[in-house]
Amino acid sequence: MTSSQGRFVWYELMTTDTKAAKDFYGKVVGWSAQDMPMPGMTYSIFNAGSTGVGGLMTLSEDAKKMGAPPSWIGYVGVDDVDATVNKIKSQGGQVYAGPLDIPEVGRFAVVTDPQQATFALFKAKTPNTAAPAAPDAPGHVGWRELAATDGQKALAFYSGMFGWKKGEAHDMGPMGTYQIFTSAEEQAGGMFTKPPAMPVPFWLYYFNVPDIDAATAKVKSGGGQILNGPMEVPGGSWIVQCKDPQGAAFALVGKRH
Repeated sequence: MTSSQGRFVWYELMTTDTKAAKDFYGKVVGWSAQDMPMPGMTYSIFNAGSTGVGGLMTLSEDAKKMGAPPSWIGYVGVDDVDATVNKIKSQGGQVYAGPLDIPEVGRFAVVTDPQQATFALFKAKTPNTAAPAAPDAPGHVGWRELAATDGQKALAFYSGMFGWKKGEAHDMGPMGTYQIFTSAEEQAGGMFTKPPAMPVPFWLYYFNVPDIDAATAKVKSGGGQILNGPMEVPGGSWIVQCKDPQGAAFALVGKRH
């Protein structure tokens, strides 16, 4: 059985216009969207081929009143949501929602780390025995990145919480150190200390695309915004950091042809 403890297992977009988001990400990343009616709301699944990779829902009125912008959130698999929530609180993190049950699906909570970067926890009702997708599988998340207030302290927190380990470190010059972290012995993402110009710490998720230049053009033509890139990264891939038309930050990773 494949354990999901400490792995990112799901991604979710909360936005102000779900119809526009389906159209935009369908063109840019190649996802199809499938509506799943639920009590009081519609939840949509983004699929890469026949595999669900993420969810889509309308940003709640309460979240809007609190000033929450459209955003992506990543769910980390845990063996015990309640115990993990208590551990996070004891370390100085906060709980935004939950722990709550989703009938027939699982239990979740939305939390922050001690530096206020938001993420979520999830335990499935039925364990997923499928092997994770290959890191470069089209339409899947190929990389995860945390812009932290203090990158070293952030890694210590997540290592203690999920068993992530320190991988290679890359010197980014004036930007400081880019620290790769591993999960289940595989490179899973990176962390760095954010520059003061970034107002808050946040997680950024990189979606795999086959052609970075073609996808970048689709972001622009679809009403999105390019924040940075395309830029080559170690290993020969290229990345571009973006905002979708509703203002949610995301990134793309792929080859240049």
